[in-house]
Amino acid sequence: MPISANGACGDHLETGFDSGIPGRIITVTGVWKSAITPKPMKYLLLLYASITALLPGPALSQEGGPDWGVDFQSFAFGTFAARTHGERPPGPEASNFLLAEERLRLEFNLWTEVAEAEALVKLDGVHDAVTGDFTLDLREAYLDFTRGQADFRFGRQIATWGVGDFLFINDIFPKDWVSFFSGRPLEYLKLGVDTLRGRYSSDAVNAELLVIPRFKPDTLPTPERFLLFGDSERTTSRNESIPDTGLDNPEFALRLYRRFRNYDVSAYMYRGYWRSPSQLIDDPGNPAEITQFFPALSTYGLSAQGQSLGGVISLEAGYYDSRDDRSGDNVSIPNSQARFLVGYRKQLSEDVTLGLQYYVEMMTDFTAYENSLPTDGKRNRKYRDFATLSLSRFLQHQTWKLSLFAFYGPVEQDYLIQPRVAYRFSDNFSTVLGANFFGGRTRTSFFGQFDRNDNIYLTLRYDF
Repeated sequence: MPISANGACGDHLETGFDSGIPGRIITVTGVWKSAITPKPMKYLLLLYASITALLPGPALSQEGGPDWGVDFQSFAFGTFAARTHGERPPGPEASNFLLAEERLRLEFNLWTEVAEAEALVKLDGVHDAVTGDFTLDLREAYLDFTRGQADFRFGRQIATWGVGDFLFINDIFPKDWVSFFSGRPLEYLKLGVDTLRGRYSSDAVNAELLVIPRFKPDTLPTPERFLLFGDSERTTSRNESIPDTGLDNPEFALRLYRRFRNYDVSAYMYRGYWRSPSQLIDDPGNPAEITQFFPALSTYGLSAQGQSLGGVISLEAGYYDSRDDRSGDNVSIPNSQARFLVGYRKQLSEDVTLGLQYYVEMMTDFTAYENSLPTDGKRNRKYRDFATLSLSRFLQHQTWKLSLFAFYGPVEQDYLIQPRVAYRFSDNFSTVLGANFFGGRTRTSFFGQFDRNDNIYLTLRYDF
């Protein structure tokens, strides 16, 4: 993916979860959002009502003089993912639903052509029907402006790099794997990151630089909602150590790109931290305290994508330099890795599209890793791979869309199958019925550990 491969436990999936596919077993608690009182949701509804009353149309703009405007959009949807097994996790969030929530999205876009600038805000009000909590989720909030051949963006934004389809090598930005495994719309796989982004365009080369002063980890499945292999009820203390970043110690990400003949070619560099945590356990045989931490990481990579062989060819490679364990003998920190991806997508007919991908990662310093393992410790493989199949078809003037996305790991013999049926009743009202089916030869494989979390979900959406 990768879905990723960090010690604890796209552009698209990685454990973890950093390869794009996680390598080790995930038994993390994650970061909880604080519940807020229902008042903020009432205020959000009041704000929506006020805006719709004041704006007679989708946009308000000045007549005459400098060109400027305010665009407003909104939609509401509910997603309900029912477990297909009879088991439920222990605790107050035990439910027959892996996910049950309603969201109201408010989106504002303020723009002006005079200064070539715009501001965008995407805010979700969220009601969790399992816990009864109301929260606010600020998806994006940034300011854009352009100066000649350069443009700048400041604030919370979604960043997407690489050419993989749910397999990530050079897309090192945070992901929400809970959303991906429980049926939320695919846009919720990507998390907004607070960053300063600059881009420069020229005939010779284009450049994109991100300076990220605030570290944000991946959102991973937790034992509060997911049945996870290896999670111990004897663990009484779970701590998390977040990297100490700031304006004086930020993460950096750089992309250089240009068109070369029939291909879009990119080079990448990142210096920061693994997005999925590693773990320190006080006593592996009888764990009472687990500390999660995020080791230092640098990545270097290349990608190319273009028309060939009657379809679209995608190639991507990356090297993960695990700076805190370059010798490879610390079992608590992932070893450095080399990762490769090849993909092919072809439109078989006007309404049918087929996609194939193969991803492989190789652990470096494998001998040092093996020699450092305790005698009874779990042994990760030197190589790990995933093959994916995607197939989609539109029906009845594209009001219906049937799709399938499947992951299979030949080495670990595990899989995730995601069938999906979408139907649009009208321009405003749509629905999606889908499922997530996990499995594997063993419960220590990446997808195999989620074997008891199969779910069928339904999403209903209305655009105002």
